[in-house]
Amino acid sequence: MQRSACVYRPHIWVARVRAPTAIRDEWLKQQEALFLWAPVCLGLGIGLYFNARSEPALWLLWALGVPAAPMVIGGRWLGVYLGPLVIGLGLIMGGYVLAATEALRHTAPVLSSRYYGPVQGRVILLDRAASGAIRATLDQVRLDRRIAPARVRVALYDQGTPPAMGDTVLLTAHLSPPSGPAEPGGFDFRRHAWYQRLGAVGYTKTPVLLLDPAPHDLSLMRLRQAFVARIRAALPSETGDIAAALLAGDRSGVRPETVQALRDSNLAHLLAISGLHMGLLAGLVYSATRRTLSLIPRIALYHPTKKIAAIIALICAATYLALSGASVATQRAFVMVAVGLCAVLADRQVFSLRSVATAALVLLVLQPHALTGPGFQMSFAATTGLIAGFDLISPHISRIKQRWLQAITITVFSSMIAGLATAPFAAAHFNRLSDYGLIANLLATPLMGTVVMPAGLVGAALMPFGFEEPALAVMGLGIDWITTVATTVSEWPNAVTPVKTPAASAFILLTAGALILTLWRGWGRIVGAIILCLASVLWYQSPRPQGLVSDDGKLVGISSGQGRVLSQPKGAAFVASVWLENDGDAATQEEAATRLGWQQRSDGKIWRAGDWTIHHIKGKKQARDFAGCQGKTWVISDQTLDPNLASDGCRLTTPEDLRNSDALSFRFENDELLITSAKEITGQRIWNTLADREAQ
Repeated sequence: MQRSACVYRPHIWVARVRAPTAIRDEWLKQQEALFLWAPVCLGLGIGLYFNARSEPALWLLWALGVPAAPMVIGGRWLGVYLGPLVIGLGLIMGGYVLAATEALRHTAPVLSSRYYGPVQGRVILLDRAASGAIRATLDQVRLDRRIAPARVRVALYDQGTPPAMGDTVLLTAHLSPPSGPAEPGGFDFRRHAWYQRLGAVGYTKTPVLLLDPAPHDLSLMRLRQAFVARIRAALPSETGDIAAALLAGDRSGVRPETVQALRDSNLAHLLAISGLHMGLLAGLVYSATRRTLSLIPRIALYHPTKKIAAIIALICAATYLALSGASVATQRAFVMVAVGLCAVLADRQVFSLRSVATAALVLLVLQPHALTGPGFQMSFAATTGLIAGFDLISPHISRIKQRWLQAITITVFSSMIAGLATAPFAAAHFNRLSDYGLIANLLATPLMGTVVMPAGLVGAALMPFGFEEPALAVMGLGIDWITTVATTVSEWPNAVTPVKTPAASAFILLTAGALILTLWRGWGRIVGAIILCLASVLWYQSPRPQGLVSDDGKLVGISSGQGRVLSQPKGAAFVASVWLENDGDAATQEEAATRLGWQQRSDGKIWRAGDWTIHHIKGKKQARDFAGCQGKTWVISDQTLDPNLASDGCRLTTPEDLRNSDALSFRFENDELLITSAKEITGQRIWNTLADREAQ
């Protein structure tokens, strides 16, 4: 008797497992889609590492890492039921170990206190801060009598000519360690800096001195500089700056107002070198090469033109990666495109969920920390949503006979699906929804793929011969249209809807529901839809902290019926903007400070809540005027205070206390003051402890 073929060969003892018929049938439906869950399991292990409260012991990493690979490799021989569970568990264990290993690999010195003095280093990156100032990231750093971090980032407020990439410079700067979360449970800037090897951030208002220009052996860096200079010479004004951002990843010339307009119109993804740009480049090169080769009969008949075109497109994509500066987002885009081109070389389907899962696996193995970033989540949400959506409607689109109507339908549907798939993640990370984003993308995105990028690539190809100006001029016209659309749409009434930050449980349920809805086979997808609805309800009901204290004691914010009321109209502007954005509050810091609640006194501002009094002291003058406190009073100061000034239960919080706790949140419950610190949420992790930092 001939045995039927199947993916797994269950052993006899496994086959005797008698599952209920409905569960067994539903499980067997998933056999073809089990690989799609591999990056989910790997990501689950990575997520467990980042949500831990302490670093794992070395013995635990060995205990998890050693059996992980045999479980993943050998699980396929354990049968239909047990095999996938063993493989999934092995991937979870492997993800945990990969994340811990990557964190250890990025260990580098970090400043432990503020520093003012000379800073010497080599410029490796130029971009812009939110204030509009040019920021320079330096490596090969040297400080005065201190252990220097591996990299520092300095905002240049001097109006002189900024340095060039590769220049070794000397400047006098104010530096400080990367700050922790702006509020307990918020985005951890210190962790983000850890994976960039940034040991200090700061600013300078003095001129930057050139010690040594970029050496000639930095050929790639100098080639990128020349590339950017030629683009800006052909396209003066901000149009050239945007073209440099699109083609070379140099965003230092783009004005903050333009970036804000692109964000408000949901077109900011066009400015970053993402999967869209890398995919357009590879697709154009692939199509052009294959069409050209098909015109040569000797090659078309006897050689695999499809694979030759894929190899050439892969080489061009790698060159683009190098020229653009190889940022994390560009590396992610390259991996996704490379997986698709390798699928062509392996005679596999390019646009499939298996290709997306493979790209996610590769990225998570190479950069486990990318899982927590909005770029990774939104990129794969858009790609997965598009492929899954087109699998559902492709039979219906094929019924449309008119080609032009097909093109319009595909454009509208793809923009709608990509917008719907990324909107929850964009709202969770950036606290905003672009109400007219679909309209803006329909007006601008097709032009990016048909005019802007093709013309830019032609211009880059003609640049060695000096004939790039006509092509770049066409690219400039497309860029001007996109910026016009962004500016116009962002100025429409109610263009942006503020959204408050969801609770962690709501965000996890949202992700789980989206995965089940997309990857599950059969009627089980209904469970994913139910989970999405539950996540939406939890998001809407997510509580915000009643009170917040910044990590330096310079700002206190307390919620009221009008919204969050800030204690200061100026200072700690970044922290204030983060608090208001997380509240879903569109007010500015000055507007939030004028709301009723705080009472001004000579020794600071006070807020009364029942029997409790919150007393905020800012500046040396208010600290000198402070005569003391007693009873149910909490004094928060950005200056050092004498502990003897507090009596009868009065509580003092000074900068020394905040250095150990980071930012604070508080609430009143049954006339009791309950305080939560950011350190309680993040725990003692490698990126926020004093281990391996500069000894004082």
